[in-house]
Amino acid sequence: MKIAIIDYQMGNMFSVANACKFVGLAPVLTWDKDIILEADGVILPGVGAYAKAMEQLDKLDLIETITKVITEQKKPFLGICLGMQLLFSHSEEFVNTSGLDIIKGTVTKFRAQENAVPMRIPQIGWNTIKKRKESPVLSGIDNDNFMYFVHSFYCTPDEKDVILTTTSYGDTTFCSAIESDNLIATQFHPEKSSEKGILFYRNWAKLVKKKG
Repeated sequence: MKIAIIDYQMGNMFSVANACKFVGLAPVLTWDKDIILEADGVILPGVGAYAKAMEQLDKLDLIETITKVITEQKKPFLGICLGMQLLFSHSEEFVNTSGLDIIKGTVTKFRAQENAVPMRIPQIGWNTIKKRKESPVLSGIDNDNFMYFVHSFYCTPDEKDVILTTTSYGDTTFCSAIESDNLIATQFHPEKSSEKGILFYRNWAKLVKKKG
């Protein structure tokens, strides 16, 4: 199954591609709209600044393409880290920046609060996830399994039924993964999350093959 990994020069795409290969998928790094629209599944990775990422997607004329893949073609779509945040309505990073607005909600910065649980910003390292609903993509992954995070901002969806997992950091419990129809997105990096992360990719690969 061909997987289009959207290359907008803002992500750790090679580790994502390697994880896809490991579970039997055929990834291609691309910003070509036709290849993205013809793929069996699509991944939007990302690290870095929100506003710059949206600028890059706009420059490459990919905003409409991503929206079409998710809302019209309804192909399996996976957003990772910044790629998850970009799916939301807007972010408060530096300036209030509009996102893809596919998932209604906001992207907010962690705030270290006085007299609260100590926390370093960004969160870098292993943290646990808690399931808020069952999903095939979490098959074999349990509550309190560890995943790898690198982020200063977190997503808050308006509709709570899209929340797939939550994670607590400091005194903040945030949405660490979402699922809505064909769309799945994670704040954690499954490709950096050892055996459970690879299992996540393997489960997603099964969803792609089932859809195909």
